[in-house]
Amino acid sequence: MAVVWPIRELEQALHATLPGCAVEVIPELDSTNTELMHRARAGATSPVLLVAQRQTAGRGRLGRSWLSMPSTEDDADAIVASPLPALTFSFGMPMAPQDWSGLSLAAGVSLARALHPALGLKWPNDIWWQERKLAGILIETAAGADSRFVVVGVGINITRRDPAGLSTPPAWLQELLPEIDAPAALVRVAQPLVQALQLFNAQGFAAFHAAFTQRDVLRDRAVQLSDGVSGIAAGVDGRGALLVHTSAGMKLVNSAQVSVRPVPARPGDL
Repeated sequence: MAVVWPIRELEQALHATLPGCAVEVIPELDSTNTELMHRARAGATSPVLLVAQRQTAGRGRLGRSWLSMPSTEDDADAIVASPLPALTFSFGMPMAPQDWSGLSLAAGVSLARALHPALGLKWPNDIWWQERKLAGILIETAAGADSRFVVVGVGINITRRDPAGLSTPPAWLQELLPEIDAPAALVRVAQPLVQALQLFNAQGFAAFHAAFTQRDVLRDRAVQLSDGVSGIAAGVDGRGALLVHTSAGMKLVNSAQVSVRPVPARPGDL
């Protein structure tokens, strides 16, 4: 059954929060993040929500890829395709917060809240359910005259995904919401994400700290960092840096180049 993207509904919702925000759905694109970054560097910095039905070179954090199913048809008001296994989109807007720290955590809080109360957040940019990754976030920025153009890329598994080649087993949204599809998921998350970015722009990560802590899937767990450090995760500080108790004391992790994994419990551990 074909899927219809509710472009007018999305535009109306986003205009109520951010007047002038455009909504585009494209059948095939290398990467929604790459496209909006190209546009921003060419001077196009108006707010925009860009959706790709198929990404041929989608990107995640630390150079990882995120791909989606091919699309087939296109018309003037609604782009349709066979049911999509993933929702991939990017939202771009100018921002000038006093402190950029914790932006990916704030975006994660917004997405998890909008999708389902059972979802957890894994520092710094993943949404998890039952120890598996359901969604990921990639944030990039381009310089502007008085602000920076921020691109928030999001990939959400909608239907069952093959775990082959993935470092973390996948979850998918239809496990929690069996009737949902990619357009319905987009309607759920788009306006709350814009509102969250506006709140972050005004108040920074402080406005999201408590909500992140409530969903933090690493807190009080043994973790292993990609730089070789291991310890017990102790939440995040007021700027969104990961706190890890190590044998050498407390370590603050805020590098975008460091990945963190929970250490699996051994048989017999309580």
